Amino acid sequence: RALACMYSSKTGLWGNLVSTPIPYQANGYRIPTLVYTDDAVLDGDSLYWKLVGNLIGILEFDLKKQTLAVIQVPVDILEGNSLQVMRAEGGGLGLLFVSNSDYTARLWKRKTNRHGVASWELARSIDLGKLLSLEPEEKRPLMILGYAEQNNAVFLWTVIGVLMIQLESLKFKKLFKTMTFSHYHPFESVYSAGACIAGGHDRAELMLNV
Repeated sequence: RALACMYSSKTGLWGNLVSTPIPYQANGYRIPTLVYTDDAVLDGDSLYWKLVGNLIGILEFDLKKQTLAVIQVPVDILEGNSLQVMRAEGGGLGLLFVSNSDYTARLWKRKTNRHGVASWELARSIDLGKLLSLEPEEKRPLMILGYAEQNNAVFLWTVIGVLMIQLESLKFKKLFKTMTFSHYHPFESVYSAGACIAGGHDRAELMLNV
């Protein structure tokens, strides 16, 4: 089971403990399902985390309703590092899935119809082999190392090095080459690029760096 409890810094009190069962998935993994808390995504009133282990999925914590729910992913995923929970383009819950079988990145979006039934919709596919101009011998297993939420950029491990790919523009940058696999925690800073005082009003531009 997954457990969650919300703390209010305003009142200094903890809310009620809520829980939900995590379904068993016969995928060959003998390790228990774990909540990957490093990559929480906030969309609307809910927080979302990736579930890895016996079950590959998404855990939703509705902050307003104080409920937990498990969301199934739209594809059969055997490796947790092939999956990234994210905000979808245009808003809503999104999912990035990187396939090592065809070197394609697929962006999914969760939509709710007029009857209140939610389902996954494939929003876009990216041919990574073509985008990165990889030779056949360079098409080795890919791994998602991290995600920069504010800049909508994903960090991938490839045989040619660690790459940062901006998912909207598809511009990419090779950062460095390493054979060490580890999770990356992108630092995104918001700062004032310039400010002036005119007529009693402050002006400032917000800049994002990663």
